[in-house]
Amino acid sequence: MASLRKIKKRIEATKKTSQITKAMNMVSASKLRKVEKKFRAFQPIKAEVKRILEEVISSNPETQHPLLDSREIKKTGYILITSDRGLAGPYNNNIFKYFETLLDDNEGEYIVGTIGYKAYRYCQKKGYKLLNKEVINSRDEIKFIDFQAMSRAFIKLYLNKGVDKIVIVYTDYINTLNQNVTEQILLPITNLIKSNVMVSNYVFEPSTDDVIDQLLPIYLENTLYGIILDAKTSEHASRMTAMKNATDNANDVIKKQNLIYNRARQAQITIELTDIIGGANAVNN
Repeated sequence: MASLRKIKKRIEATKKTSQITKAMNMVSASKLRKVEKKFRAFQPIKAEVKRILEEVISSNPETQHPLLDSREIKKTGYILITSDRGLAGPYNNNIFKYFETLLDDNEGEYIVGTIGYKAYRYCQKKGYKLLNKEVINSRDEIKFIDFQAMSRAFIKLYLNKGVDKIVIVYTDYINTLNQNVTEQILLPITNLIKSNVMVSNYVFEPSTDDVIDQLLPIYLENTLYGIILDAKTSEHASRMTAMKNATDNANDVIKKQNLIYNRARQAQITIELTDIIGGANAVNN
């Protein structure tokens, strides 16, 4: 059995760890509330841009655009969204496992764009061909401009037929306890539904095609930004849960170590009493 001093040091060290993980849990909870509010507030903006685009496209049923047309898939572009830091439970590992299954099913060529330090380092370690040559951080204070370069680079790559499909892999936020890794096809755009609202009586200046040319990149950038907000919400929820579990585990360890300490202390006292009684009996005899 370990000495009382070692057990005491272990208890003190575990208590300090528990205090750290509890503080991190509270910080993550605060960040989660903030980014979740931002994520919820952005959804109406995203939906409105989509609605306007659908109505404009509906005004000209014969509208054709390279970003809307599907083609034979020869090369796929993936956007991998992870966190910059660890201590978020299985958040990043689940994304990597899901991404590996996609690659197993992909028989063609591919290129990867990463958002988040963990994704960048993972792809570098695996030797995947990267679109971005430096880290694009997924910081807590998400700014729309941070990811415009990534979205525009992929749009340009798609228009130049450098890739035939762009897929985003990220973690979808359901609630604080459930977050699911999923994928979404960014290009070609296939989720636009022709609106029943007729806007053909409107005169577009410039032409309808020019309006669509302007709206489609905006729609794609808004879609990517909304997904990044979703992923960041999932990250904070996962880290909050991980830190809560770590705190609970630390408290369990403290309870067990206290029990071991008390037993060891009792055993030591018993031995001391036995020695005293034995010595007294020896003197009396």
